[in-house]
Amino acid sequence: MRDQTPQRKNYCDGVTRRDFVRIGAISWMGLQLGLPELLRLEAEAASGPHGDKSVSCIFIFLLGGASCIDMWDLKPEAPDEIRGPFQEIATRVPGTRICEHLPRIADCIDRLALVRSFSHRDGGHGSADHWMMTGHKVGPGFVSNDNMVNNQRPCHGAVVAKELGPRGAVPPYIAIPSMPKSGGAAYLGATASPFLIDADPSAPDFRVRDLQLALAVDAHRLDNRRGLVAQLDRYQRSMELQANRRAEALNAYYQNAFDLVTRPEAKKAFDINREDPRVRDAYGRHSLGQSCLMARRLIEAGARFVTVEHGNWDTHQQNFVSLKDNLLPQFDRAIAALVQDLDDRGLLDSTLVIPTGEFGRTPTINKDAGRDHWPNAMTIPMAGGGVQTGIVYGASDPRAQAPASEPLGPEDLAATIYHLMGVDYSKSYYGPLGRPLPILDKGRPIHEILI
Repeated sequence: MRDQTPQRKNYCDGVTRRDFVRIGAISWMGLQLGLPELLRLEAEAASGPHGDKSVSCIFIFLLGGASCIDMWDLKPEAPDEIRGPFQEIATRVPGTRICEHLPRIADCIDRLALVRSFSHRDGGHGSADHWMMTGHKVGPGFVSNDNMVNNQRPCHGAVVAKELGPRGAVPPYIAIPSMPKSGGAAYLGATASPFLIDADPSAPDFRVRDLQLALAVDAHRLDNRRGLVAQLDRYQRSMELQANRRAEALNAYYQNAFDLVTRPEAKKAFDINREDPRVRDAYGRHSLGQSCLMARRLIEAGARFVTVEHGNWDTHQQNFVSLKDNLLPQFDRAIAALVQDLDDRGLLDSTLVIPTGEFGRTPTINKDAGRDHWPNAMTIPMAGGGVQTGIVYGASDPRAQAPASEPLGPEDLAATIYHLMGVDYSKSYYGPLGRPLPILDKGRPIHEILI
């Protein structure tokens, strides 16, 4: 069944999530780039010393803030106004219990780690989104309701793309089906911007726009057009660009773009219709399931970082109905299938999987049978990529109001991602005004959950 949750939804603050998305690769100045320019800039990013790192990441962003207390950290002994109607179930790991509406994940929990002492102090959608996706708390001047992607700092995927560069035929950083508002590259610019699929892989007419030739243009006509462009380029070089090596090299990147559009082996990763229908069914025929499947295909083809965005988890009203009837069944099927599929293909050990949102939900149930924003206590599940399996680290207090053990935050999550992927997060970049900007100001890898 197709996903019945509308993917275009206003936040509780009235901002439409799609207002934050620009179609295509976006530079820090808001400029759109064509595929050849994106490939050229990505290749420039790969010139550094980190070109041989093997761990990839699938970062599943649950837009709006998932209710951790109803999924991972139930409090059956708490009062009625806190614990809600959901029951705990046993899992494959003795002593670890999670929500009854996550039975498939319960059966593969031995391949996950749960961090139950996660916390931060920002309850705003835009600013918390930024903190979770970059490891940096927003500073003065942050705007969360404009029509542009407004990163003050680059997100994890952008840093990985900048530091490690492309590996194989696909771009290093890809966003499916759209990009969270803090999923951009900030001052790193177009070099590190994501390749945005901007389409729902569960749709019957799904296609990746930038990899699709116009219907009236066959490969022969494209060759002819490329020949004409080559003639114009030769003239331009002779008149204007003889001393400009960078401009002369642009032809190589146009060739790469042409290959990506026309080579069957390069396009295969983006063609989800090649997948066995039984595998597609296992993930679920909805946006989250098919986006997770697409992420696996792209990781398998060489992508380093894939962000999957899924809504709508901002459950101020009818929290339990939304979770039980829609969000949790889809999430359970998609995440369990992704972990199992990666494991079956020998990819789980080299692929870090992190499903999280910008915050959790309040311990107390509100008058509309919903839960409100609560960043003070969260659970972060993680799998693969060097994470220990079947463990629970940390704890929240008896009412899930705050961590009961050492609190961990977005900076620690970012440091863990970079540590596992081989990125030197002590490195600094320089902003447009020449100010040094560290990849991370603080934070430590969560070594307690790592192999």
